[in-house]
Parts: sequence; structure tokens; C-alpha cells
Amino acid sequence: MQPAVTFSDNSLNPAVRGFLHSPENSNGDALILTHGAGSDCTSPLLVALSEVFAAHGYVVLRCDLPYRQERRTGPPFPGNADRDRAGLRNAVAAIRKSVTGRIFLGGHSYGGRQSTMLCAEEPNLVSGLLLLSYPLHPPRKADQLRIQHLPNLRTTSLFVQGTRDPFGSIEEISKALALIPAKTELMKVEGASHDLSFKAKSRAEALPARIFAHFDGLF
Repeated sequence: MQPAVTFSDNSLNPAVRGFLHSPENSNGDALILTHGAGSDCTSPLLVALSEVFAAHGYVVLRCDLPYRQERRTGPPFPGNADRDRAGLRNAVAAIRKSVTGRIFLGGHSYGGRQSTMLCAEEPNLVSGLLLLSYPLHPPRKADQLRIQHLPNLRTTSLFVQGTRDPFGSIEEISKALALIPAKTELMKVEGASHDLSFKAKSRAEALPARIFAHFDGLF
């Protein structure tokens, strides 16, 4: 497997910037991954997932959302979420220039949520979604559900959720998935919180391969 290389496409606005993983033997498909609200595309989980998918023939782009390109720290501004979705749309367009097969989109927490919102608006944009720790509601605020767009989501999706995630329990996520008219699958990660037990110093090494196996079985 080739090492990841810096990727940028400044012809688009917002620009697309991140790291590209190119497989030695491509299957023609691609995966675009992005990060949670407090992170960036160098998070250990995204790096590990990118390497696993590339080892199985996928071109993988892990990219920073526009707010993270503009500010290296701090959360996204709620009023600028549409710009972050435009960045995801541009990432798909950038990858489509060099990939002939299917394109998949997803990411961790905020990045995954914005991906679902984009695909609810544009159902033919990608072939599927990979959603890590979907933030169904803020911690301890279960009444503030982020489900309004889910009945319009017609993109096949794999949800990966820890059983101790304060942003959404397995029961809550299961109820939310029932609102989605597309095919969905829920992969549970026992004992994991919002980080899916994949921290820099302590990580569930087998998790990326498990996620790929579920993804490969669904798609």
C-alpha cells in the first residue's frame, strides 16, 4: 500500500484539502471520510480506516471540512453548516475526476451528520454512507433530536455506534433508523463511547477491519 499524500483542489469553492490514500490494486471505488466537530482529518480512527479501505482497493480521501481549513481549533459555527456541506459536495466532485466506480461518503459525528443532510438533499450524490458515532442529540439532551431530515434520506447507510455513546443510545439510534426509507445497518461497538474506543494511546485495533467487513457485506 502506498503512503498517503497531501491532496488539494483549489479550483473549487470551498476548496478540498486533505490526504489521499491510493491502493496498489484499485477496485475502481472511492471513499471520502471527514471528521467530528472537535477534530480534523488526521484523527487516528480516520487514518486507520483509510488504510484498511485502501488495502482492499478503495481510493480514500480523508479531508478537512471548510470550517477546519479556516480554523485549526474550535467547533464549527452552526450558521455555516451549509458551507461544510458544500465542501463535502466538492470533495465528491474532486474524487469523481479520477474514479470510475462508486463513491461513498461519510465520517465521524459532525462530519457524518452533515453527510446525511447533504444526501437527504441530493439522493443521487453517492452510492452509500459510512456513519461513525452519529450525533443523534447533544449529551444529556435527548429531547433535542436531530432527525428532521432522516425521512428524506434515500442513501444506503451503515451506522457504527458505541453502546455507551452519550450522543445516542443503541435504542435511540434504532428508532431513528426506522425513519429512513433507504436500506440501513447498525453495527454496535460494545462498551464504546463517542470515540468508538479508538483514542491515540488506547485503541481497539480490530475495529477498522470489523467496520470494513460490515461495510463490504452491506455494499
